[in-house]
Amino acid sequence: MLDVIYDIDYYTSILWFLLLGSALLVLPRVVTTFTQVQLKQSNNGLCLDPEIEPLWDFDFRKTDPIRYQPYKTQGHVTMGIQKRTRSEWVRIDRGYLARIQERLPLIRGKPEFTIGTGEKVDAAIEELYEEVMIRHLPARFPTMFKSCGKLVENLATGRTYPLTTAGLSHAQMLAYMGENVEEDFYFMCPDLDGEYRLEGYIACFPGGFLSPARVGESVREIHQPVPGYDSKLGLSVDRYFARMQPGNFIGRMNWSLQVDGADLFRTDGNNYYPGADQSVWDDKKDPDLDDCFLRVEHQTLVKLPRTSAVIFTVRSYMTPLRQVKAEGDGKALAEAIESMPEGLGHYKMRQYWGAKILPWLIEDAPINDAIKDRE
Repeated sequence: MLDVIYDIDYYTSILWFLLLGSALLVLPRVVTTFTQVQLKQSNNGLCLDPEIEPLWDFDFRKTDPIRYQPYKTQGHVTMGIQKRTRSEWVRIDRGYLARIQERLPLIRGKPEFTIGTGEKVDAAIEELYEEVMIRHLPARFPTMFKSCGKLVENLATGRTYPLTTAGLSHAQMLAYMGENVEEDFYFMCPDLDGEYRLEGYIACFPGGFLSPARVGESVREIHQPVPGYDSKLGLSVDRYFARMQPGNFIGRMNWSLQVDGADLFRTDGNNYYPGADQSVWDDKKDPDLDDCFLRVEHQTLVKLPRTSAVIFTVRSYMTPLRQVKAEGDGKALAEAIESMPEGLGHYKMRQYWGAKILPWLIEDAPINDAIKDRE
């Protein structure tokens, strides 16, 4: 009889063990589902766009930047456009907090350079705030942007922003955008003749130009200093702007070398303008390799439905040249730089830093360089 009792206890223990194990396996899924339900309920009052794919398990701290090598895939002075989805409009990765911290003093301390408003663009600023801050961020990143009554809380920074444009100045709207996403936004608005002109911006990371000085310029006028733009791209870009339909996202990449530090706020110094009274510092001619970076701009274009403004979105990435070389791409980058037409090469300042950087990129990466980048 005791043997039977012991057998019953033994099998009962096994049964409970199996049930407990199954429960532990299912528990993470239950917690995840419960969390997603809570997030959906908390963002319930928002006008969520069905075209935006929510990232329910998103953790920016574990998200790598996109892989970009435009010098391998894109020709010189070409549109090189690709279709994008609305979900890809704003990107967030593990460098988010550091770059937001870089943006804050620029927005608050240099608004004369970073924030551009005006009568011709204010309606488009309001429309973009609704599109990005109210509709896009809480829908795409529900684990980061949570609606709390009349506010949205950025759970990564701990700050909030209004869930409405009511009571906000247009400068405040741009500031909120600049403090919550890494992308810069340039507003190209149609004039009475249908030509698109720069009328406003939130621009913390310009790549070598002064945004206020470009207000009122057309697309062609802005790109006039770029060798080959007018003859190769000018007419095509004008036609493309005229044909753009609201909601269609397109993207391209632009790249250059920055050989005097990693700071992204550059109102001059990254490009050479023949005939201009421009000083070139010695660090351009003999750069410290530790201060040399590949600067890539991920550019997105979309037309707003209400105001017909075309939003030129720019997300900037900086990669040390030592890292490019350590990853085995030094020769490919050097070949792309050498293949630039003479005028474009001068515009990118190749004549100053090329003699030092190009031979170094082509050399086999020393072991200590690769180790240095991994540390």
